[in-house]
Amino acid sequence: MEQIFRLALRNLKEHKTKTIIISCFFIFGVAIVILGNSFLESINRGLEKDFRANYTGDIVIGTNPNKGEINDIFGVNTVNLAGGIPQLPAIAELEKVEEIIQSYDSFEKKTKLISSQIMLAKGGDEVDLSAWVEKDDIGFYDMPISQLMAGEDKTYWDTFSGINFVEGDFPAANSNEIMIDMRLKKAFESLYDTPLNVGDNILVLGANANGIIREAKVSGFFKPFNENSAMFQTVYCNPAFARTFAKLTYGSSFSQELPENVDLSLSKLSEDELFGFSDADLFDDIPDDDTFLAETELDFNSILGDTSLRDKLNKTDDGAWHFIIIKVKHAFQTEQIINSLNEKFEAEGLNVNAMNWKKAAYSYSQTVEGIGIIFNLLIIILAVVVFIIIMNTMTVSIIERTSEIGTMRAIGAKKSFVKLLFFTESCFLAVVSSVIGIILAFILMSIFNSLGITITNSIAKMILGGGLLHFSPTFKIIALTLAVALAGSILSNLYPVRSALRITPLKALSRE
Repeated sequence: MEQIFRLALRNLKEHKTKTIIISCFFIFGVAIVILGNSFLESINRGLEKDFRANYTGDIVIGTNPNKGEINDIFGVNTVNLAGGIPQLPAIAELEKVEEIIQSYDSFEKKTKLISSQIMLAKGGDEVDLSAWVEKDDIGFYDMPISQLMAGEDKTYWDTFSGINFVEGDFPAANSNEIMIDMRLKKAFESLYDTPLNVGDNILVLGANANGIIREAKVSGFFKPFNENSAMFQTVYCNPAFARTFAKLTYGSSFSQELPENVDLSLSKLSEDELFGFSDADLFDDIPDDDTFLAETELDFNSILGDTSLRDKLNKTDDGAWHFIIIKVKHAFQTEQIINSLNEKFEAEGLNVNAMNWKKAAYSYSQTVEGIGIIFNLLIIILAVVVFIIIMNTMTVSIIERTSEIGTMRAIGAKKSFVKLLFFTESCFLAVVSSVIGIILAFILMSIFNSLGITITNSIAKMILGGGLLHFSPTFKIIALTLAVALAGSILSNLYPVRSALRITPLKALSRE
């Protein structure tokens, strides 16, 4: 083996040009792969750390989505908006769900959440939205549009305690007070050309609940938990205030059978009994004079019958929640606990499911995953091109070394010896070049990370999972890149080596 290794080194030295060309492909290819995957790893780590710590916890429990929809803590993701923007459903049979949760001793903290989308407008007798269309220089993410969130009293801020107050305080209990993100404050002031201060009254409009308008008082301003967070600008309020915009009425979570005293007699009538009346039947008892309407007292409310059930179902449900959020004691147990919870929910026939932070923050994580898929496709295309070039270069090298191969065969070298020699050359070149590529990648990442570059654009932050541009290499990324480079080197040498093995001493002498 030592002899083969020496011969391989000698051959690489003798063919310096081809060695340098192939080495450059490996060096820059490995460096690009490590840089790209380290950047994606940084995005995923930052997004996961931010959302698990401040928004989703480790486990989120919510209602199962309808077909073609995906529910996360920011709303319903769907492409079908024919019937309007769908609302997040409330958790039905909440007590049963909580009984199952309480059977676990691996949970550190638990809270509940209501979520909806809103818009802010200037206070007054009328809603003034003229500025929304008059200012052409204001984009969507610069408008006072926000995610409205309300957590369970006390437990929510105990679970997510890292809020950074700039001014003011939490909303008072049982009030219409709201706590506003500083980014939203800036957007509001820019749109309406008026300052927004603690104690001011403004209008809150439901973005996906038609006609819902409420006046609210500003209790305070805060900055996001993570200043580089990808999270959209947020408003916090009391649960009762949020339920109005989320349309969390008793009817939205009503899952029981209709009471026995509800009159369903109309459903038992045939079509002829319902509509088989002639004009004569309808108007026989009506007098010919004009005194009919004046003398007859009609009880229009009686036409609808008993509406008490309808009125009750339309009232805001004080116990309704969209999600239950849980932080576990040991993060590595998260997926195991999620699977166990879902098995119990299914066994009890409950229309809920447990999900991890990534599914609970699907609106954000899907963009990062999309970037990863695109990057990996580009890497695959790049790798195929590079290995084809390496294969062609090695094939040319084999043709040039025909006499050398023929001489080795003539003095007794077996095909296995020739095969091992060429694979040793390619593997040695791939490993050394990959190590240089890794070193180059680490140098570039260290320089870039030291600059602390951040972005402030809201769209870019959402796409990139945060505002801090950073590289986070891992052993897994490095090991996988080395393995792919080595495997690619071997595969790209299969055809050239096969060509080398077909060279006989007679063919080599005839070429000479």
